[in-house]
Amino acid sequence: MKRILSELRLYFANHVINKIPSHFVRKFYYKKIMGFKIGRGSAINLGCTFDAARNLTIGENSIINENCRIDTRGKVTIGNNVSISSNVTILTADHDMDDDMKGRCFPVNIDDYVWIGTSVIILPKVSLSKGVVAAAGCLVSKSVPELKVVAGIPAKIIKQRLPSYNYDASYIRLFK
Repeated sequence: MKRILSELRLYFANHVINKIPSHFVRKFYYKKIMGFKIGRGSAINLGCTFDAARNLTIGENSIINENCRIDTRGKVTIGNNVSISSNVTILTADHDMDDDMKGRCFPVNIDDYVWIGTSVIILPKVSLSKGVVAAAGCLVSKSVPELKVVAGIPAKIIKQRLPSYNYDASYIRLFK
């Protein structure tokens, strides 16, 4: 019975709640029913899906734009003033190819002032340090040090970013 209720909670989040054009309703459900920790001024836009309850912490003034997939089977931590563009996939689980495909979970950490471009894929065990920019469409398979810009498949460092931490990444549109 517990598993059925858990699956229903997840199904409802991914097929009903994520289509409601109200940040207030979605945030209430994600915090109170899914057990996510979501900071002041942060928002999860329409169409985002999750793989499990709990395991998601979002700091203040961060935005997850529409149609992102956040694999919350492992722990995902998102800092303050983080901008995650649309269609981003964050994975925390994979299979051990040498152990009968046994599933395993790893954390993903996204530090403050990170900007993740459209359609980026972030693999398990990755940490994006403070001020990192992941260019649109890249595949981030390894952790990235502070203030680096990465691009490509697999993502490689292409630039050093200037330290400028005085912006607010929160961007909440009324019906997104």
